[in-house]
Amino acid sequence: MPDAKPVTAPTTNAVAKRLIHPVILSGGSGTRLWPMSRAAYPKQLQPLLSERSLLQDSVTRVLAADRFAAPVILANEEHRFIIAEQLRQIGVKPQTIMLEPIARNTAPAAAAAALWLAQREPDALMLIMPSDHAIADHPAFLKAIEIGARTAATGKLVTFGIEADRPETGYGYIRRAGPLAEDGAFAVAAFVEKPDQARAAQYIATGEYTWNSGIFLFPVQTYLAEFKARHPDSYAAVEAAVAGEKGDLDFHRLDAATFATAANESIDYAVMEHTSNAAVVPVAMGWSDVGAWDALWDISPKSGDGMVQIGDVTAIDCRNSYLRTEERLLAAVGVEGLIVVATSDAVLVAPKSRAQDVKKLIDRMKLDQRDELTHLPTVHRPWGTYRSIHNGDRVQVKHIMVKPGGKLSLQMHHHRAEHWIVVSGTAKIVRGTEELMLTENQSTYIPLGTNHRLENPGRIPLHLIEVQSGSYLGEDDIVRFEDTYGRA
Repeated sequence: MPDAKPVTAPTTNAVAKRLIHPVILSGGSGTRLWPMSRAAYPKQLQPLLSERSLLQDSVTRVLAADRFAAPVILANEEHRFIIAEQLRQIGVKPQTIMLEPIARNTAPAAAAAALWLAQREPDALMLIMPSDHAIADHPAFLKAIEIGARTAATGKLVTFGIEADRPETGYGYIRRAGPLAEDGAFAVAAFVEKPDQARAAQYIATGEYTWNSGIFLFPVQTYLAEFKARHPDSYAAVEAAVAGEKGDLDFHRLDAATFATAANESIDYAVMEHTSNAAVVPVAMGWSDVGAWDALWDISPKSGDGMVQIGDVTAIDCRNSYLRTEERLLAAVGVEGLIVVATSDAVLVAPKSRAQDVKKLIDRMKLDQRDELTHLPTVHRPWGTYRSIHNGDRVQVKHIMVKPGGKLSLQMHHHRAEHWIVVSGTAKIVRGTEELMLTENQSTYIPLGTNHRLENPGRIPLHLIEVQSGSYLGEDDIVRFEDTYGRA
């Protein structure tokens, strides 16, 4: 691909007719929202505020057909099938789901998306959005994007500053300079790191500072030129990774070896803090980065005593607390200012004032090598889900759900045998040289070392109980011979 060069700014009227390409970053792990957010199923994939996940909300935000192109999603390898399924659920076909082989922060991710878009539309505008933000005022968001698009048309790298309503120490700040020609946009005087309480109060008092939202709108060629000028080695690494990408079903997989050599840097640090070409659009749109449980309490509907209660909760004489349970009853008496979150395998209890310290808890559990950091009890796969309901000495029992049309890989195990009992639906089973068709209350046995496959040929989900027995029951005891989802 030829070197990226700044483009001559088209007229405002021309830009108004151009589509904006949403680039949604979905590579984070959301550790401060443990125990719901896990490495294999992080917060952006969770329905924390509504029946939709934060990712689904982010995509829905940019579905206006006359203004936005289909989204480009950047994600890591492990989440790809979950993301594809969540997009299917809301009827969205993305331009691509681009897979990052290793986390390299937002600057290389944005460069990869910009290079990919520039190959298809050299003058594209891209709107870079994290997948885990909440925005309550959608019209205000769209209005800010229109201002940003007109400003980006003049060659500016645009960021969006959230009008601050309190001295917040958990966000970075942007100090604005004078207004630009576009009504509602300002030059950027400085980007400021997260301040202490006293300095944050000073910033608010001046009226010159906004919170740094982490949302950007760039002409792709302008961003690439700035990134290349400051980080030529990282630019070359990302360019090679995009050139070496491989198609994988509906995904584009960046070349791992070259992408790994890019610097691990944010857009702010790599470009925005150093460019003289930055602009900021201040906006009040009910924004939150949903970064911790106290932030989720802030934006959730509350009762008159400041209580947020989600799930099977019974509370007496409680105030200003966030109580959430995913399965069993959560009962509380006389608590105040607490966060209590219960999943089927873990319970978090913390003062609301120390919600940020959940990160320290995660660091401690990493040292203890706790499995609860990685997976929820229900594990999602492209064909459906499974959940361990008993794990003992030489035996494990799972509840398996296979979606209509779902098909597990043709596989075998060296150390375990399996018994399958169909609870509901129809199971098509390959067992060695046999092919079986089982329905409700029927069962079969898969001997150790036997090639086998499970498929749901029906129109309703297939539910079955799997009993594993053997000397080793880990998920890595699997040899795949053939797989519909490219995992063999």
